[in-house]
Amino acid sequence: MVHRFAAGRFAAAFAVLLMVSGAGVSAVATAAPAANATGSYLAGTKEIDARQMSIEVYSPSMDKNIPLRIITPADTSAPRPTLYLLNGAGGGEDSATWQRNTDIVDFFADKNVNVVTPMEGAFSYYTDWLSEDPELGTNMWTTFLTEELPPVIDSTLGTNGVNSIAGISMAGGSVLSLAEWAPDLYEGVAAYSGCAQTSTDPGRTYVKLVVESRGGGDTVNMWGEEDNPAWIANDPTLNVEKLRGMDIYVSSGSGFPGQYDTLDGPGIEGDVETFANQIILGTIIEAATNQCTHVLAGELKRLGIPATFDFRPVGTHSWAYWQDDLHKSWPMLAGSLGI
Repeated sequence: MVHRFAAGRFAAAFAVLLMVSGAGVSAVATAAPAANATGSYLAGTKEIDARQMSIEVYSPSMDKNIPLRIITPADTSAPRPTLYLLNGAGGGEDSATWQRNTDIVDFFADKNVNVVTPMEGAFSYYTDWLSEDPELGTNMWTTFLTEELPPVIDSTLGTNGVNSIAGISMAGGSVLSLAEWAPDLYEGVAAYSGCAQTSTDPGRTYVKLVVESRGGGDTVNMWGEEDNPAWIANDPTLNVEKLRGMDIYVSSGSGFPGQYDTLDGPGIEGDVETFANQIILGTIIEAATNQCTHVLAGELKRLGIPATFDFRPVGTHSWAYWQDDLHKSWPMLAGSLGI
């Protein structure tokens, strides 16, 4: 695949010069905010350790600062690509995050990639909403993630402008939609336990369960009434032609309990309530996303668009399986990023 290195090359080179001279990312962060053409800018940074930082990026479309977690490359002597890695329904605003529930910091310890994770967006489907919601506020996530955020990341981290994207659960569908909205931005996409159907049942029901039942929002504010074209425009299954040419990896378990669904399993550790939740809700949700994923696989096959699917014979909707999914999909993602 031909990678798109042109975007942000000058900014990347400038940032690398800063790093080599000893100024580094911290020096960039302390400078006065400078908005780019979209109006977004780096609003602040906080170092966590030698390889991790928290940053805030101002989003003009949402008129607020968005927090993000960053893992920097093992070797920063040259511009590196970026993997945008999205959390699930909680958007990183709760404890259900990649950092707290998986080994991503250790996993990426020897890898030359920037890993960028938004820490907001709960129950938003990471999409542009038609209207402000009384409960969930203003959500313009497609605009932020595909237009406002990348130039800030490229200039701040000194990237080479090559990007891929991955996400779980709610974001498992969202990353496919984001890749369809901005096919020139991403080289690869990986979706774990997501539902790529949004405009037909059971996908529409799943969307409402996330946004309305869990988030307290109103899907009418998101994509309008059920006959609004926005539902179809944001249905990844109906827009898969836009994914042609990308590297695609999609995974889902069957919902049947597997090796991690035990009382002493990772993340459960003897807690009976957590165990029951994973066995009952985790089974139902994963079975639903599995059905959606088969529909997506059929549509990609019908159109002759290459993709890798991993239909695990067991596994509930839970983090230990998603950690495995990230590991298994990494060779494809690394290839898409030119690593």
